[in-house]
Amino acid sequence: MSRSPAVLVLATLVAALALLPLGYIVGYTLDIGWSGARQLVFRDRVADLLWNTVRLAVGTVVCSVVLGVGAAWLVERSSIPARRLWHVLLVAPLAVPAFVNSYVWISLLPWLDTYAGALLVVTLSYFPFVYLPVAAAFRGLDPALEETARGLGLGHGAVFRRVQLPQLRVAVLGGSLLVALHVLAEFGALQMLRFPTFTTAIYDQYRSTFNGPGATMLAGVLVLLCLLLLVGELGMRGRVGLARTGAGAARRSRPVALRGLTVPAVLALAALVGLALVVPLAGVTWWLVRDTGGALDLANLASTTGTTLALAAVAALGTTALALPTGWLAVRARTRVSTMLERSTYLGSSVPGIVVALALVTISIRATPWLYQTTPVLLAAYAILFLPRAIVNVRSAVEQTPRLYDDVAASLGSSGLDRLRRVTVPLLAPGLGAGAALVFLAVVTELTATLLLAPTGTATLATAFWSASSALEYSAAAPYALVMVLLSAPVTVLLSRDARRGLTP
Repeated sequence: MSRSPAVLVLATLVAALALLPLGYIVGYTLDIGWSGARQLVFRDRVADLLWNTVRLAVGTVVCSVVLGVGAAWLVERSSIPARRLWHVLLVAPLAVPAFVNSYVWISLLPWLDTYAGALLVVTLSYFPFVYLPVAAAFRGLDPALEETARGLGLGHGAVFRRVQLPQLRVAVLGGSLLVALHVLAEFGALQMLRFPTFTTAIYDQYRSTFNGPGATMLAGVLVLLCLLLLVGELGMRGRVGLARTGAGAARRSRPVALRGLTVPAVLALAALVGLALVVPLAGVTWWLVRDTGGALDLANLASTTGTTLALAAVAALGTTALALPTGWLAVRARTRVSTMLERSTYLGSSVPGIVVALALVTISIRATPWLYQTTPVLLAAYAILFLPRAIVNVRSAVEQTPRLYDDVAASLGSSGLDRLRRVTVPLLAPGLGAGAALVFLAVVTELTATLLLAPTGTATLATAFWSASSALEYSAAAPYALVMVLLSAPVTVLLSRDARRGLTP
């Protein structure tokens, strides 16, 4: 099966699907020519959007790095009490979608529709993307290097700057890339905060001119920013190896005693968790219990939840099935072609959801009008956006599965399809399940693509919440927000479970 032409063809088709939005943007740009693109791109409005988008992305990355690295050091390297609890609480904000976070803040503080307000909300939503890889990197550092540095007379600050920070570079860059890509793709939170960026402008253009050239060219600029980020992060990583040359001693580093700084450190973490987690949860609860007479429609909530779960389940199964040939080839038949096919899915998923939706809308209208605003197109958008979440888990499962079982089955005369059903899928079941779970939870809270592609009359938790909150019906929006948070909560468990094992109470 590893070298089957059918598997290669399937992986190629998956890569083609993932690259469809990029192909659409490039093709449309070539179609209108340089003069047409120049008139649409080189405008004062585009310059303003570029300034807003870039400064928000840069500001969020800087703030997230400061908060993420600082929090990770306190949890992993200091004597702060209740380290396991702090770890879970610092990951938990990922369970609150950014547009729910902004809904709470703007409903409580209507004057927060400024750059500072947008920076506050997106930073509180995305700093865990830096905290998680940095915390994991701290756990993997060799304590002998730090002890040697201290033995040479370096203080804690110098050890952090000269020993720990260089080894955290890859983790910091990876987390920063995730934060920046999420900020570039963010729509709901920024639209609610009335802070104009490329995503909000693309949506406004789409609503006013449908699939006009203005929206497409704005999407092209946004895609270019994403590609520049990917290339820049890869270049900044460098080629310097930071891994140990041997296994080393299996021991934990000695925590730095905070002594008199323990209380300020605890208060700092409590403030961060309070702003990122307690405020949105308390705000949703407050709107839920306040003036709910007639606002809480349990029948509609149940129907919307059922629709969301059904879409998420089908998308999770379909996306995981699409990930199987790519993940299998990346391990069992590792060549330049298989690597290129795998990376193509990552590149496609880096395109913001609003660009994916815009591309699929235009392509479906022009090529397959009978598919416009149908569930298959919406599921295709989910697959493009969330394929890497499934592929990473499938690939990990394949790497941990011995090739011997498949070879033995083949030697006994089992066909490729039979081996897939009786050997491959059962062995990969844990990885397939983990990938499907991550895709499922991502679809539950996906807003932008669903807004543009959902069939008429189809409402999900995210779109129902958006409809109510956009009409300033905050009490009506609260139940949908609460259900999304509850369904997203398992993400916290999945992301923090393994890391928590390495922490002392």
